[in-house]
Amino acid sequence: MAPKTITIIGSLNTDLVTHTPRVPIGGETLTATSFSTGSGGKGANQAVACARLSRPKPSSSQTHPTSDVVVKMVGGVGHDEFGPPLVESMKRDGIDTSGIRIVEGQTTGVAVIIVEEGSGENRILLNPGANYTLKAEDFRAPESLGTPLPDMIVMQLEIPLETVLQILDTAKKAGVDVLLNPAPAVKLPEEAYTAITHLIVNESEAAILSGRRVEEVEKEGFEWEGLASEFLRKGVQNVVVTLGAKGAYYATAAGGAGYIKAEKVEKVVDTTAAGDTFVGAYAVSIVRKSLPSGTSLSEEYKHKPLDEEVIRFACKAAARTVEKRGAQSAIPWADEIERHDARGGLK
Repeated sequence: MAPKTITIIGSLNTDLVTHTPRVPIGGETLTATSFSTGSGGKGANQAVACARLSRPKPSSSQTHPTSDVVVKMVGGVGHDEFGPPLVESMKRDGIDTSGIRIVEGQTTGVAVIIVEEGSGENRILLNPGANYTLKAEDFRAPESLGTPLPDMIVMQLEIPLETVLQILDTAKKAGVDVLLNPAPAVKLPEEAYTAITHLIVNESEAAILSGRRVEEVEKEGFEWEGLASEFLRKGVQNVVVTLGAKGAYYATAAGGAGYIKAEKVEKVVDTTAAGDTFVGAYAVSIVRKSLPSGTSLSEEYKHKPLDEEVIRFACKAAARTVEKRGAQSAIPWADEIERHDARGGLK
C-alpha cells in the first residue's frame, strides 16, 4: 500500500536562542545563562515533528527508518551561511526537501528567541527573509501542491498571508485536506474558513481570530464551546484549541467535542516548539486514521474515538518537547513518547 503524504508549506528559520534568568527591562543589560543556534521556523518544526512522530529514532546504522507517512517540505531559504545547513538537517530527519528553494540574493529567515529559565516561557522576534519569496501565483494550479496530490497540507502564517489564502483556495478546489495553524495570528477573511479541514490555535490565536481580547479567553472558566462553534459555523471541519498546562479543547462538525487533560510534565524547560510538536503529532495521527486495518498504526489507537485519541497523543508528544531545550532538537521520535518506570511499565 502506498504511504500517506503530508506536505508542509511554510517557514524555515535559523533560531538564535538565549537563555536568561529573566527578561531584561527597557535599557537594561542582563548577563545571559547560555546562547545557542539551531534549526527552526514553524513550518520546518512541524515538518520535523511529522517526520519524527511517524517513525522510531534511527540507529547509527539506519539513517531513515521506513514509515507509512511521507513528509515533504515546501519553502525557501537564503543562499547564505544558514540556508543549506537547514536543508541538510531536514534531510537527516527523512524529510523530502525537493520543494525547498535556495534563493539567491535573499537571507534565510532568522528568529531571535529569549527563553526565561524560571518559567520556560519564550519571546520571539522574527525576520522572514526568504520565507517571503513564496508567492501566491506559485500555487494557482493543483499540480503546485504536488504530484500526486498530498493527503494533507499543513500551513502556518510565517509566509505571506496572500500565499496562504491562495493555497487554501487551490487545495479546496483540488479536494485536499488542510491543517492551518494560524501563527503568528491575524484576522482571516471569512471565505478562508471553508477551506480549512483542521484549525489548531492556542488561546491568544483563538482570541485574535475571533475578535476577542486575550484577557477574556484566558480567564478561568472561559467557555471554549461557544468560540469553537463560531469557527465550525464558518465552515471549519475540526477545531482544536491548545491550552498549555490545561490540555486542549476540540470540537468537530460531526458533533464530537470535549476537553483533554494535559500530559504530566516532569519539568517545563522550554516551550518553544511545543505547539509545533502538537501539530505534527495531530497530522500524523489523522492521516494514519484513514488507513485500513493492517497498517503500522497501533491497535491502541485504532478502536477508540478518533478525535479524543488524536488529541491525547498530540498532548503527550508536546509534553515530551517542553522537557527539553531548543526547537527541533527537543521534538521527540515516535518511540520516545511513552515514559517507562523502573520496572519497564508505562507511566
